[in-house]
Amino acid sequence: MLGSQVYIHQSRVNYKGGFRGQAFYWHSDFETWHEEDGIPAMRMVSCSIALTANTPHNGPLMIIPGSHQRYVRCVGATPENHYKVSLRQQDIGVPDEASLSQLVEDGGIVAPTGPAGSVTFFECNVMHGSSSNITPLPRSNVFMVFNSVHNTPAAPFCGLEPRPNFIAEREDFTPVGQGTDGGDPCDAEARALTPA
Repeated sequence: MLGSQVYIHQSRVNYKGGFRGQAFYWHSDFETWHEEDGIPAMRMVSCSIALTANTPHNGPLMIIPGSHQRYVRCVGATPENHYKVSLRQQDIGVPDEASLSQLVEDGGIVAPTGPAGSVTFFECNVMHGSSSNITPLPRSNVFMVFNSVHNTPAAPFCGLEPRPNFIAEREDFTPVGQGTDGGDPCDAEARALTPA
């Protein structure tokens, strides 16, 4: 999808417990990764794997189709150590309401739902968020961000210190699936199956 090998820029579990699962306001991941991590270009894709059912009622991911085609800068400046709160509650660094309203008018809103094991891929600049979960049904997803090996982070564009490596990979850009000997295990398997 990205036209190159990829490494994992970020991975985490997104957990929204039953009854009190918090909403997460609209945002574009790329805006944060560009400003706070120094990622130069939109050569990233996110993968969300459902560990529990994602229903229309338990605070599923919501996306604005087509929003990846427009870069919306967030309002205000990024404070130091913003990562300590931003992954729990997105209050700072969110788009303005006029931009969000226009994106929704142009593209609508969809909520990918499905049983445990369902997978959703979405482009790094897609505007997305989720509402709160007041049902007894928890919603939990594994979230992985794949970045092109040709799009590694530089100094953050916001002028602050980079976020820690456990939040955003800055050291190991080994391509996913790369063997420990430096070779691609898929290539070795293909050679073994090819007649001499």
